[in-house]
Amino acid sequence: MNAVLKYSSPDKSGSGMTNSLDIKLTNNFYLKEFVISQVAERHGYMNEPNGKQIENLRLLCVNVLQPLRKIIKVSIFINSGFRSFDVNAAVGGRFNSQHLEGKAADFIVTSMNLIDVFNIVLQKLSFDQLIYEFGKWIHVSWNSELNRKDVMISKKVYGKTVYEKVSCDRLKVVDNK
Repeated sequence: MNAVLKYSSPDKSGSGMTNSLDIKLTNNFYLKEFVISQVAERHGYMNEPNGKQIENLRLLCVNVLQPLRKIIKVSIFINSGFRSFDVNAAVGGRFNSQHLEGKAADFIVTSMNLIDVFNIVLQKLSFDQLIYEFGKWIHVSWNSELNRKDVMISKKVYGKTVYEKVSCDRLKVVDNK
């Protein structure tokens, strides 16, 4: 993995580069969780957010992921957070994906039923988009005061990903086929 580096004043050794992967975004979330990408590693792509994108990731954590962690009291595992343009294209992400801005994350919670976690976010937290992705992970985004509260499920239809809007206060049964 290519480390995220930022320039700082030279230290006693004369080096001005510091590893910033250990930036703590909130009590339970670190920047490295949101930038590590097997796709980036495999293809040799850089996956380094800039200052604004890091701030967006911090806001996502402060407003959605950390409050969720406080409610469920178990670990949340980030599958995909920030994506550079190259990484986003390699994974088939949309050209306007909020992952490009650091405003979105895909995650799982291995010790809980994913629908239960989805419903907690839906009922108790503010968000921009909340997507139950193929019954395998949750996509959530935060867009400051512009949160739309879009709720969707994704599924494959004839090999293509289809997003279906959901208007309810609780996801009950999802056909993952």
